[in-house]
Amino acid sequence: MEAAAPRYKIPRSVLVVIHTFDLHVLLIERAQGKDLWQSVTGSLDAEDEPLRGAALREVAEETGIDATIHELSDWQTENRFEIFARWSNRYPPGVIMNTEHVFGLALPTVVDVHLSPREHTDFVWLPYAQAASKCFSWSNRDAILQLPVRYGDRPMRRDSHWM
Repeated sequence: MEAAAPRYKIPRSVLVVIHTFDLHVLLIERAQGKDLWQSVTGSLDAEDEPLRGAALREVAEETGIDATIHELSDWQTENRFEIFARWSNRYPPGVIMNTEHVFGLALPTVVDVHLSPREHTDFVWLPYAQAASKCFSWSNRDAILQLPVRYGDRPMRRDSHWM
């Protein structure tokens, strides 16, 4: 019997900055290393998977949050960066760069989080500046630091999506 070919990650991913209206940010700690804090992130499952679909899936898988009932916004931002050496074996041989597409998920308040223990060991809600300084990824830090510009001056709607 022939061994199955290795299943490599697609070097296209989503980053979802989950935050409250008062700009507290959810960070989750990676299981693969102490003090590797980040927002929700993950690779596309298929080349043709829509970015929004990947963002919704990753939020549900990593936090248990149903992003379809909140305001998920596509920030129309892409970051391209070198894949960390510790994770390069997850990608096809010769692939060294990843393209990350950024989303924001606005919640009225802090919510309960249910982590996937295989991927993450802890979570914390922090004010945005503190959250940015805790991230190990420059692209995640920079996305979080955009929050006051993107959401800071928005009036809060008083309907089913906003409080």
